Amino acid sequence: MISQQTIDQILNRTDIIEVVGGFIKLKKRGANYLGLCPFHNEKSPSFTVSPTKEIYKCFGCGKSGNTISFLMDHEKISYVEALRWLAAKYQVEIEETYQSPETQQLKLTGDSIAIINQFAVEFFRQQLLETEEGNTIALTYLRERGFRDEILDKFLIGYCPAAPDHFAKAALAKQFSKEVLLKTGLVVERGGSLMDNYRERIIFPIHGTTGKIIGFGARIIGKKENAPKYINTPENELYVKSRILYGSYLGRQAVDKFDECLLVEGYTDVMALHQAGVENVMASGGTSLTPDQLRLIKKYSNNLTILYDGDAAGIKAAMRGLDLALEEGLSVQLVLLPDKEDPDSYVHRVGTEAFRQYIQKNKKDIILFQLEVMLKDAGNDSAKKASAVNTIAESISKINKAEDFTRQQDYIRRSAELLKIDESGLHTLVNKLIREKIAKQEKDSRTVSEPVKEKDFSADDETLALFNRDELHERAMVRCLIEFGHLPWTETENVATYLFNEMDAWDIEMQPALQKIVVAYQQLLKNNIEPNSKHFLYHEDAEISSTAVALQEIKEEVSSRWKEAPHEIKVPTREELYLNEIFSVMLYLKLRKIKGMLEKNQKDLEQPHTSEDLQLLLKTHHELKSMEIKLTQELGTVILK
Repeated sequence: MISQQTIDQILNRTDIIEVVGGFIKLKKRGANYLGLCPFHNEKSPSFTVSPTKEIYKCFGCGKSGNTISFLMDHEKISYVEALRWLAAKYQVEIEETYQSPETQQLKLTGDSIAIINQFAVEFFRQQLLETEEGNTIALTYLRERGFRDEILDKFLIGYCPAAPDHFAKAALAKQFSKEVLLKTGLVVERGGSLMDNYRERIIFPIHGTTGKIIGFGARIIGKKENAPKYINTPENELYVKSRILYGSYLGRQAVDKFDECLLVEGYTDVMALHQAGVENVMASGGTSLTPDQLRLIKKYSNNLTILYDGDAAGIKAAMRGLDLALEEGLSVQLVLLPDKEDPDSYVHRVGTEAFRQYIQKNKKDIILFQLEVMLKDAGNDSAKKASAVNTIAESISKINKAEDFTRQQDYIRRSAELLKIDESGLHTLVNKLIREKIAKQEKDSRTVSEPVKEKDFSADDETLALFNRDELHERAMVRCLIEFGHLPWTETENVATYLFNEMDAWDIEMQPALQKIVVAYQQLLKNNIEPNSKHFLYHEDAEISSTAVALQEIKEEVSSRWKEAPHEIKVPTREELYLNEIFSVMLYLKLRKIKGMLEKNQKDLEQPHTSEDLQLLLKTHHELKSMEIKLTQELGTVILK
């Protein structure tokens, strides 16, 4: 865990205009900055950034957040990764809180692997571009394949020479650990000596989600007996094959922009498509898709289009992981390329525009395509047809999210038509499979949900209107806590102390998201940290952060001309009026509490009681009514009944 002290240091140095302005062009407009929203297509700028509040809001699509959430959404990285990104930018040394010795060792090893990997990238690049062997063997081969220098630079392509230990010697000369070198897979140990593992191979560096080089793919040049065509990095502290898609880092923004991920098999497929200007592409390496890989795709788009060879092996590969993709809520389509073609060869042969047109014209819904393949294979075999029904029902049952209901029903209808069976029968089978899955999940979890406790509202219009406005005042109270909590309330207590005392005394209830901010504020005080708005705007809990951002507002400021005009009229700021604001907010919340108690007491009065109980209820009613009148007078309102 990154220490709070480090987080505070990062946030104190962070400039939202500098960070956001590094990704989009911003123009100063009054106290704020304006630009084209990077989260949706627009021609007129509606993306507003407030340097004073350290938040942004798009008035076109409604997207809002802070510097960290901008990085998380734009770069598709985690909260911790965003902090590390900012730490690197502003040269803040990261201090970690206590970690177990095992965790510390894993991190140290991972950091060491990353350093060696970066050294390896530079070494292999130099071997490709600056040596006769690299030029003659590897660079010539790559150019013959049609790859231009700029694409080789973009993907950091390199070459490992034929000498048995050229890289190993260079790495040891840099005093890299032998044990860590072996973990990287760049070297192997033979006869007590380190030998290069990727000799006479083209090197494809593999980026992680933050752009760090986490591993390599190495392709042999020419044909060599008993030598695999590709060698990949063994799994280690950085490289976990099931979580990686080649090209995901370089293609992530294009996938997000076009809302579609093109999935191919090989490294050169990705490179060839990028060179052709088709950048929304990633590669699976020809293996079955894993849940982690599918979630990686879903970070950028819900639409997955698989581009595979048109032969039997390509079709089989496309089917692998289908159900997992459906469970993740992805809409999956398949494009089978002409026979003996792969994306690399096909885009080189026909060009960018023809390639794009082919993709659009030949997309097949993968569920229906799967059914067509099964029916073709089944022929007149009734047993195989029955198996096809069960298989397709199983696939459709994976689409069970509420927002995908229409899509599921459409699949049932179209599948029933292809199978030539009764639609209601297939519908029943799909529902049965869904129920069985839910029952199994409930049995496994063995958890019982508690019933939601509902508030007791009265039916009269005034009270309903009062409760409809409750959340606005709850939000106002928490906003005051965040912004003014450190300021004085009286000579002996600050605003935070006053608010906490009033919340306890009046048992103030609020929305769960607001309650989380209050608890987080109290926790900071317990840790002897004076809270400020940044602690909540940049909180690692996404709900706290988004709620804190939502509590802020980007409003039009008083015109600079008004400020410069020769008059003595001064417009007071919220900071100057904070005592009045807090006083009125708390009065309202107290009034709400009194009205709720009055409603409950009124209901009790309507029930049969003993004379003694009735007198007590009437006394309570009068006391509550007196309190209501007093609070209302203080608030400056008039009771209507």
